[in-house]
Amino acid sequence: MLCASLFWYIVDFIYRLGEVFLRMEQIVINGRRPLQGKVQISGAKNAAVAIIPAALAANGICIIDNLPNIEDVVSLRKAITNLGAKCKLHDAHTMEIDARNITLFKIGKDEARFMRASYYLLGVLLGRFGEAEVPVPGGCDLNVGGRTIDYHLKGFEALGAETYQDDEVIRVKADKLVGADIYLDSPSVGATINIMMAAVFAEGNTIIDNAAKEPHVVDTANFLNKLGARIKGAGTDTLRIAGVRELGGGEYTVIPDPIETGTYMIAAAITGGDITVENVIPRHMESLTHKLKDMNCKVEEDLDFIRVWADAPLKASVVRTSGYPGFPTDLQPQISTLLCTVKGKSKITETIFDNRFRYVEELNKLGANFKVEGRAATTDGSCLFRGGEVSATDLRAGAALVLAGLAADGEVRIGNIRHLDRGYEAFEEKFRALGADIRRVGHN
Repeated sequence: MLCASLFWYIVDFIYRLGEVFLRMEQIVINGRRPLQGKVQISGAKNAAVAIIPAALAANGICIIDNLPNIEDVVSLRKAITNLGAKCKLHDAHTMEIDARNITLFKIGKDEARFMRASYYLLGVLLGRFGEAEVPVPGGCDLNVGGRTIDYHLKGFEALGAETYQDDEVIRVKADKLVGADIYLDSPSVGATINIMMAAVFAEGNTIIDNAAKEPHVVDTANFLNKLGARIKGAGTDTLRIAGVRELGGGEYTVIPDPIETGTYMIAAAITGGDITVENVIPRHMESLTHKLKDMNCKVEEDLDFIRVWADAPLKASVVRTSGYPGFPTDLQPQISTLLCTVKGKSKITETIFDNRFRYVEELNKLGANFKVEGRAATTDGSCLFRGGEVSATDLRAGAALVLAGLAADGEVRIGNIRHLDRGYEAFEEKFRALGADIRRVGHN
């Protein structure tokens, strides 16, 4: 027992030390180089951070393949291990999870402070064990007053749970969950997945109307069905879930990451390059593919790759984010960065998150000319990015700043890069392989 405690003390010390170094580190880019070549896309972050908690529903061993090697996955592994699950890495992208002997139903602040997806533990623990406690999640704060989980809690209450939330903690508890008809006022991805995971064990049938349809919602439902759940309608706006008593183990492969895919597609366009992204699902990228074609990019695709190249001047455009299959909010900062380099007036409207445009102030330091009014931003496309020092305000904002650096005339230094490590695997290495002058350094 003492040895185990000492082990986790050392792990926690190293983890905290790593956080200090991440805050000091910067990404340094010298741009104006057309990127060319092929890049392999990793497993989907947004699917992985739901599927790992979902594995706690299994009364058996789960083996999950194609996990991205990112900080959010590391944090989740630590969190579920502290709950009593046994986790073993077969390699950098394959994790074995045995949750048969879980003894705790709450996680500490350290596991939740940088990771929004910790709230998925609420649904799965409530469903399997009848109770859960999670600190108010961290991650990217993109809504005024924080990212609300009201839809999640209302769904749990409809299934028969009692809920409690204050500024620090969220608790849910139920003697028994009973299926219900649940309507989401907004098709929230997080609420759809969380309610679905709890409803898997509810007595009777549950219907979730106005459900989110994103690929990672479908991936999580497919994983649960592989374990023995009875979920129908994933990918539509109506989910039907027949409750079961128990789930077994199984093996599953996470889908490729659509947002990483889109980031490299846009990188080809903003640098005037030619990039082939491999290990992708092209239908997941249709909204971006159509937008890039409309802007005069060339796009070629086959079963599992997409090639993007830009050999002519691009055209201004209008972008409006929405739930899948609309244009994803997680690619809005990246496409906006591209649009401010394209001649002509472009307008970007954000319909999902209140604070998604926080990155604009940082981009303007590099020469962008965005004007933001509420949830809309405009640019006349006269931007010539220049060197400078900026800081990532969230995960996708960090990606946008990298894209700006790749197009900039001069050296761009990006701080607060822990956000990038949360969601992109081998970020610098992949871009260097495409010809970028990009490196990670300690802060001066």
